[in-house]
Amino acid sequence: MNIEDSKFSDKNEEDQKTLSPFLEEEEKEDQAEYQLEEELADSGKMGNKVTSEGAGDKSESSIESLEHCWSDVNNIGATKYADRISVLALYRNLKQLNNVAKEKELVVQKIRDELTTCQLRIKMLEKQLEYVDIEIQKEKEADNVAALFRLQAVHRRLCTELEDEKDFELKIALTLKENMLEMWRMETEQGKYEVLHKQLQKDEEELETQYQEKAEARIRKEKIAALQAEENQLSRKKKEEEVQKEYEERHKKMLEGAKRNHEKAVCFLRKSMARIHEENAKEEVKTQEHMEKRIQAVLSLKNSITSNREKLQALQAWNKAMAFEAKKEESKRREAILAEGGNVAKEIFLHKRLLQHEREKQAFREQQKSRKIEIVSRILQEKASIRKQKNRQSCNKASKSGGKLKDSLLWRRKTWHYIEKSCKHPAGAISQLRCSPAEEQAHGERTAFVGDDVLCESVEDEKEKDKTLVEPEFPGLWSQECDLHKVPSEDTDTKQLALSVMKKEIFEKKMEDFQTTVSHKQIVSGHEPKGRTFYSKPSYVHFKDFDVGKIYKKKIVLTNASYSVNFCRLVGISEWLKDFITIQFEPPGKMSPGMSCEVGVTFKPAVNENLEGEVMFMAQTGSFSVPLKCTAKTCILALDKVLIDFGTRVVGETISRTINLTNTGALGTRFKVQASAGDSSTCRATAKSSPGNTALKAQFKLSGESAFLGITKSNIYIILLKQYCYPAMGSLVCTIPIFLFSSEQLTQGALSFRSDLDTDNAHNLMEPSPEETSHEIMLGKVTEGEIGPFSSVKLQIIFVPAIPGAVRAEFVIVFDNSDCKPLCFSAIGVSVDVPVWVPNPNIDLKICMYDRLYQDCVVIQSRAKATLRLKFEVCKELSKHMELLPKTGYIQAQSSFTVQLKFLPRHSLPQDAGSYFNEETSVLEAPVTILIADKTKQVNFTVHAIVTTSELEISPAEIDFGYCTIYEAVQTNVTLTNKSILPQEFGFVELPEFVEIQPNDGFSVLLPLESLTLDIIFKANKAKEYSFELTCKSESNRRFKLSCRAVGVHPPLELSHSLVQFAATALNDVSTATLYVMNSHVSVNHITHAVPRIGNGEVAPVGPTSFEFCVPEDCPVTVMPSVGTVLPGKKSLIQVSFRPTLSDQLIREEAARRLCRAAATGAEIQKKKKDEKREGKKLNVPITRQQSSRQFVRDGSSKYLSSSSSSEQPESEEIKPDSEGYMAAQTFLMRNFRGRFEKYIIPCFVASGNIDEKRGSENLTCSPCNTLYLELHCPAVAPSVVVTSDNGKNIVNFGDVAVGHTIIQRVTIQNISPEKLELGFSVLNPSGPFLLVRPVRILEPGDNKALIISFSPNENKWFFEALDIRTAQKNLTLSITGRGVMPSIVCSVEEVLDMGYVLAREKTTSTFEIQNTSTLTLQYSIQLDSLSPTRNKDQQRLPSFLTSSLQRTEIVGTQNYSGLSVFSIFPTQGEIVAGKSQDFVVTFSPDHESLYYSDRLKVVLFGKKTAHVIQLKGAAREHAMFVEGGIPLDVPIESLAVTLPVSSQEALKEELQEPVKSILLVLEHIEGENSLVPAKTELRVGAIRTAQFASKKNVEFSFDNLSLLQKKGFTVEFVKGTVDRGQVKCIGVSWVPPADLDTTDPVIETALLTLKGDVKESYRIICMAKVVSACAPSD
Repeated sequence: MNIEDSKFSDKNEEDQKTLSPFLEEEEKEDQAEYQLEEELADSGKMGNKVTSEGAGDKSESSIESLEHCWSDVNNIGATKYADRISVLALYRNLKQLNNVAKEKELVVQKIRDELTTCQLRIKMLEKQLEYVDIEIQKEKEADNVAALFRLQAVHRRLCTELEDEKDFELKIALTLKENMLEMWRMETEQGKYEVLHKQLQKDEEELETQYQEKAEARIRKEKIAALQAEENQLSRKKKEEEVQKEYEERHKKMLEGAKRNHEKAVCFLRKSMARIHEENAKEEVKTQEHMEKRIQAVLSLKNSITSNREKLQALQAWNKAMAFEAKKEESKRREAILAEGGNVAKEIFLHKRLLQHEREKQAFREQQKSRKIEIVSRILQEKASIRKQKNRQSCNKASKSGGKLKDSLLWRRKTWHYIEKSCKHPAGAISQLRCSPAEEQAHGERTAFVGDDVLCESVEDEKEKDKTLVEPEFPGLWSQECDLHKVPSEDTDTKQLALSVMKKEIFEKKMEDFQTTVSHKQIVSGHEPKGRTFYSKPSYVHFKDFDVGKIYKKKIVLTNASYSVNFCRLVGISEWLKDFITIQFEPPGKMSPGMSCEVGVTFKPAVNENLEGEVMFMAQTGSFSVPLKCTAKTCILALDKVLIDFGTRVVGETISRTINLTNTGALGTRFKVQASAGDSSTCRATAKSSPGNTALKAQFKLSGESAFLGITKSNIYIILLKQYCYPAMGSLVCTIPIFLFSSEQLTQGALSFRSDLDTDNAHNLMEPSPEETSHEIMLGKVTEGEIGPFSSVKLQIIFVPAIPGAVRAEFVIVFDNSDCKPLCFSAIGVSVDVPVWVPNPNIDLKICMYDRLYQDCVVIQSRAKATLRLKFEVCKELSKHMELLPKTGYIQAQSSFTVQLKFLPRHSLPQDAGSYFNEETSVLEAPVTILIADKTKQVNFTVHAIVTTSELEISPAEIDFGYCTIYEAVQTNVTLTNKSILPQEFGFVELPEFVEIQPNDGFSVLLPLESLTLDIIFKANKAKEYSFELTCKSESNRRFKLSCRAVGVHPPLELSHSLVQFAATALNDVSTATLYVMNSHVSVNHITHAVPRIGNGEVAPVGPTSFEFCVPEDCPVTVMPSVGTVLPGKKSLIQVSFRPTLSDQLIREEAARRLCRAAATGAEIQKKKKDEKREGKKLNVPITRQQSSRQFVRDGSSKYLSSSSSSEQPESEEIKPDSEGYMAAQTFLMRNFRGRFEKYIIPCFVASGNIDEKRGSENLTCSPCNTLYLELHCPAVAPSVVVTSDNGKNIVNFGDVAVGHTIIQRVTIQNISPEKLELGFSVLNPSGPFLLVRPVRILEPGDNKALIISFSPNENKWFFEALDIRTAQKNLTLSITGRGVMPSIVCSVEEVLDMGYVLAREKTTSTFEIQNTSTLTLQYSIQLDSLSPTRNKDQQRLPSFLTSSLQRTEIVGTQNYSGLSVFSIFPTQGEIVAGKSQDFVVTFSPDHESLYYSDRLKVVLFGKKTAHVIQLKGAAREHAMFVEGGIPLDVPIESLAVTLPVSSQEALKEELQEPVKSILLVLEHIEGENSLVPAKTELRVGAIRTAQFASKKNVEFSFDNLSLLQKKGFTVEFVKGTVDRGQVKCIGVSWVPPADLDTTDPVIETALLTLKGDVKESYRIICMAKVVSACAPSD
């Protein structure tokens, strides 16, 4: 549209240039016309003022303008153009003059009305004044002052109003005169121009006649066209009708064909479904067998591995020895060849070729032998097959001649007959007896054979016959939980009972003897196996549905499931089964674990009874048995429903229903259906029926059966409790509740009845009484017949209502088989007598739309014998929307009447209809009533319709594309929703050229309530503002508008390529592409070329323009440079790199799936182990016959009740990137990567200015409207070389390495491509810490080779390099990283660790902690100076006590006499992880008394660097007390002579000797300070806590000779006291110099300190005090 506008404007400009001389002449005329129009317009602006002055001004101005127009018209000239304009102006002025005159008349009329109203108001006021005067006189006479004052005020008010009205009357009269004059003046002016007005009217009439003639001609043409259109429409309708008829005929044929095909398909589907079910069951059995085989194979493999482990070790040792001997021989041969002077390589090569030739000869001989054996075996097999064929032919002849056997084809036909019948089995039958699911699953397969046929066929033939026989699909009587071994007492004989008692006694004795036998326990590798030692397959033997006289065979496979060699032998079978069961078993001897043997079981039924027992075996570990069961054919009958409800029917109708009788047993029987007799068949009723609801309620009893029955008009419920008692099961009673309910709640009615039915006398009660039999509900054609095994029969029940009211009938089905109980069912119905009825009481109008008319015909039937008058009524709520025509009609006797139904739904239907319309479902149920004259009862029918709309909703209703550059297209989504429940076609029409709608160009079909998302694509042609509308047209010709707007942008920069397509790039590889950013904006002249601008805005300035590419975070694309500036007329090179990788979320999901599968397999294995243990425990427990059957049922049902262990799938967010599962998933995905294709759109922001000129806060501001977009197509493929080591990581991380150390890592790479690869490597930094020690040059397909890379850091920092492994097409990049770290630690003990006082020959411990503060795992070792290798050299020097104290450097102090170290540390070496700490335990264990135990501890890292040094100290005492403090006066170094430990007698002597230990206390008083402040020091008396003296008392101390100390100024804080074990007490000693003290000499005094504990000790305390000056240093 914009292009056409521009072309049109350009064309107008050219036309103006060519017509400029003519236009100048016409401009003068236009000016005159313009002046006339302006004057006329000015004269037309009139107000609505009432005053005469304004009206006069208007009339004068209009007359003046009219005269002016006449003068102008005369002056213009006689040109046609000017005449036309003057006439037009004259007409306008005349019309205006008439309008002014009419307005004057209106004004005069209004003024007259006002004058009359004013005069009326004056008269009214005068009357009020007269009335008030009269009232005033009355009040004066009455002397009512208050009323008088009030009336006087009213009088004054009325007088003033009257004066005002009179003044107003004068004014109105004056204005009326003035307006009358003006009006008369206007009429005179109109008379002047009357001739001209008549001339104008004549001209108008001529124009009108011309217009009418033209209109009549046009109408004639339209009529001719309409007639042609009608003829065309009729022809089209005829063609459409013919096409419609043809279409209907084709459609009918197609429907008939479809029905036939559907019937065939249903038949085939049933057959195929039955076949599929059988195949699925076989596959399940096969999978179970396969799993069992695999489990057994695993068990045998485990046993073989454990047993053959020693053999394998010996074999390996033998292979090593042989290889060593071969090497020796080869070396000897080499030496011999060298000694002879021969060629070593040649001789050895020839020797190897000879050995290889001999091996090939040997292999060829063995191959010839095996081929000979195969040929012989094939010949033998062919001979055996020929013999079998001959034997079969002879057996078949014998069977045909004897007439006893049947052909296998007959068995197959019977089998298929059973399958076809089973396909027709109803799904919803209610069976009398139900088989437990455990038994149904556990039943084995049944095989049946003919007696003579068994004698002449081999075992393989028996297998083939087993395959042809099919097990019945439906359960039989074997599902009953009853004692199958009991025989009724009536059928047994006294002799048989006696024999059975004897046999049981013999069998019990044998079992007691058998159980007393000793069974050996199996103990393998110290473990005793638990569970069964032999497993049987099948787990129990079951002969189903047997026939007396036939022979049946089964096979049992016994498998040794123990851990060692075992054996088994047959003990026997149950005593009551010996007459029918024969066992064929050959003892296999010793059986290895996993081996199996076969047991044959032959069953020859002689009695048609159920049997149950077991086959008993004896193994080395104990006895075990296999259960055995034989079940005869039974008949199981059931009905699919017990109540037939015909509903409410009209008298005279005929309705039929069917009920299915199904036999799920293998035995057929004959049945008969009769109406039940007496009280049990029909309901004797005192019925209270109501028109709204009819209810029945009944209770009846059967033998062992009670029930409650309730029936309403539309609801039925039955609560049936059945109790079945079986004589064979003793006192077992089975109660089965059956509940049958309808959809609505049940109500109790007013009709009840009772009926008693005895099942034993059912045949006597079958005769119905004629008085009580219902003739309205009757049986169909089939009332008796034969029902075969696994089949069903349909029974028809007919209801013919004759009398109005409720009807009920009871029916009983009896059977010839005495074991089958009679089955009862009921039929109910309600009949209504109405003379008029509607055959179709529910009129369905299907789906209707608002504001559209729908019609239908309603047919009404009459059974009356006279004419009836009918009136049709629609409810008031729907009268606006629905109508019946005619509203009243007459229906003839016994005929029909048709009514026309019209339905036109309005949009107000939901509000008008009320409860008849459901707004949620849009369903309308409109009741229509038919009133019959002289009848109180009315006939109702219902009109159903679904009302929907034809709206199409466009969301959003308005689209703003925003700013769109001319180099791109903008796409937005619009959702089009069909609000109707009918499909609607739509299409967007009349689209502009710059808009595109997809899919299907905006044309499609919307299904009911469907929403469709449409893509609207807008591409701007040039920079301007766009505003347009899109039109969506529906099938019903409705239009829906979508308004759109956009702004076209011409950016100042452009890209050389807006689309980049990368080549196929391998994972973790890089592909690169180049493009240019160009600045073509060099001039602001918009005439010569298009200039960059935003819409219709300002033009962008000419100059340098900057750009910036913003790449998303998760995008595998890199743009270099991403920021830059382009000068006008220049371009900038851009490089785009694509590096595909696997997404982290994808790897996490795959890792989670793998973990889930691993957990599931683990859970399955555990479950299988538990099941095996559980089965083993159950088999080891001896059980009786009844317990075994019950336990078997419970075991089978537990398979359904036990829930499979489900493993919770871990969340993908919980998986760490460095975990093994994550790495394994990444490797798996990379190897199985099938390639992918992705698209990325990268924005490029543009800003005017140079990016280098403005920095900091003065950043360039860019407009988002000028943004460019770069589209990238990135295909990724699988790599050809992958890393297999370290879970497939492409990063070689050396981690933290100590500075100066070297670490080597191996990186294994694999060729996963099918081609041979030649590898190349990039060069690493020669001065860097990384080195490629061993590269690889060639990789074969699937080959693995290792790269060796070393790392030697020399600084404390991170190092990073990339190693590219190059192939012909793809590259693999290895990222090598490492960090050099300086080790550092922090110790909890800084310099000295004092262990304190310990008793000699006892131990104490202390702990210190070393923390690794570096990021490197540190290897440490703890060293003691006392254990250093240079200790002996240091001891050769002079003793330290001979040197001065300043020269003493020895740190190791007193040591033990025993030579053991005094201090010991644990641990002495190890590793400390980064950020962790290690606790070290120091043990101090002296063996003699000394106060000078010491040692030095060093912490050495990596065996080189000493990181920390600790001084260890300790003291040992012989007694549990010590004194500290002061200056010791003994020698700190022990004598070289070793003294022996002191005996107890010598210790007693030493107690009596004088004290030899002295302690010097030095106190210094500072001179010049406060003399009252004493000098202080302290002594510490302690008691050592030890277990040796735990029972003794505490340590006591006391001072003697304190008087001398006190005289010289000394004060002792505690003179006496006690110290608890493990405690230390401080005794303070202070000194204040006395007044007469000589400060030149020190004061020395002695006191005696006595300690009493386990022994008595005395210390001489020497107190030395002196006075020192404040500035002098103390010595």
